[in-house]
Amino acid sequence: MSANLVVTIISSYFLLLILISLLTSRKTDSNTFFTGNRQSPWFLVAFGMIGASLSGVTFISVPGWVSSTQFSYMQMVLGYLVGYLVIGTVLMPLYYRLKLISIYGYLEDRFGFWSYKTGAFYFLLSRTIGAAFRLFLVAGVLQIAIFDSWGIPFSLTVLITISLIWLYTFRGGIKTIVWTDTLQTLFMLLAVVVVIDLIRTDLGLSFSTLTSIIQDSEYSQIFFWDWKPKINFFKQFFSGAFIAIVMTGLDQDMMQKNLTCKTLGDAQKNMFWFSITLVVVNLLFLSLGALLYIYATKNGITLPEKTDDLFPMLALNHFPLVAGILFLLGITAAAYSSADSALTALTTSFCVDFLNFLPEDTIAMRSKQRKTRLMVHLGFSALLFGVIMFFQMINDEAVISSVFKAAGYTYGPLLGLYTFGLFSTWKVRDAWVPLVCIVSPIVAYLLSEFSEELLAGYQFGFEILIVNGFLTFLGLMLIKKGRSN
Repeated sequence: MSANLVVTIISSYFLLLILISLLTSRKTDSNTFFTGNRQSPWFLVAFGMIGASLSGVTFISVPGWVSSTQFSYMQMVLGYLVGYLVIGTVLMPLYYRLKLISIYGYLEDRFGFWSYKTGAFYFLLSRTIGAAFRLFLVAGVLQIAIFDSWGIPFSLTVLITISLIWLYTFRGGIKTIVWTDTLQTLFMLLAVVVVIDLIRTDLGLSFSTLTSIIQDSEYSQIFFWDWKPKINFFKQFFSGAFIAIVMTGLDQDMMQKNLTCKTLGDAQKNMFWFSITLVVVNLLFLSLGALLYIYATKNGITLPEKTDDLFPMLALNHFPLVAGILFLLGITAAAYSSADSALTALTTSFCVDFLNFLPEDTIAMRSKQRKTRLMVHLGFSALLFGVIMFFQMINDEAVISSVFKAAGYTYGPLLGLYTFGLFSTWKVRDAWVPLVCIVSPIVAYLLSEFSEELLAGYQFGFEILIVNGFLTFLGLMLIKKGRSN
């Protein structure tokens, strides 16, 4: 595929996103940027959240992951359903009742100033890391597909990538994101379905035999019961439930979309349909992974050293041109559908949680807030650039593993804070909360590093998130005081 063709495809795609941005950002203010004026149709939010949840990480890493972990990822996906049920029935009613713009306002109401700032800080940290990982993927693909042949350095590729996001989000914010995420999810799923069909045609299979080929392959085992490895069913199932709670229900990025729905009932319908659809979509990605390996084996193609490189290599170098085009659209859509909303959510959280933005009362205040919001938006764009460049220097494993590993340590304190707040009536010594939330991840990390020596060969996987949250909960118990009224 020529670099000129790739540039034409990507440019056309972004022109479409910018057009949507122009249409959705007319007469906008900070309320529109942060809440979409609470007028988003729930079905658009649900569909767009699929792309935001999966991102470029799932698009590339999950299919490649099949060679080492088979379909064990579905154990975690099934756990997601439990987590989404908790979000819809416990967290969403709370957020709507308090009429929150930033969900971390609950922590101030429940515990106090320092708890509130600590929760917001951990979101900023977690989402910055996660968004950087995801953008690293799409920038890497663009580097291979276009910029290497032109002699353009990776740093400039990243700068272009982030600049494009800033361009179509800086005005409309979350209102624009709801619509662009819907389009991007459509492109992502279309790419996967078409590639699966191309492989089916190449292998000379009918749709019925395609399923049998996947089931009979060496990659299709879902359930693993040995208690020591990281892919044990119970480890992954319960990890999945808690990952869903923290990375969706306690995450300003994901919940900001839900809070743009008109009513609590609409938001809950969104969460219900989103969770069911997500299970099917993840199974589709794993099936694609099995087919990619089957295709490579049949055609004598040497597998890449990194599993994350399998899908890009086959799509760009071995599949028909249409597959390469759809792959580029799919990976771009997948990465940007999560990164654009992350940038908007980071801006929202910082403006509301740290700059104390309130509803605009005067024209002068609206103008001042708009200028400040633009500077914050630009500042987080620069921060993402720096984190991506750092990640390029240190990355040496599948990106999806890195994302969840980081989440296990940075979302753990949020899990502990919200669990203590929702399921106890104790107050805490608010000034001590930041210390508890620093110590807990450190202890969790040390426990994970030495678990095989301390726990008879037990290996922590993603369930380290639960341990981290539990340690935070225990720490809060140590600094508790009188009960809430």
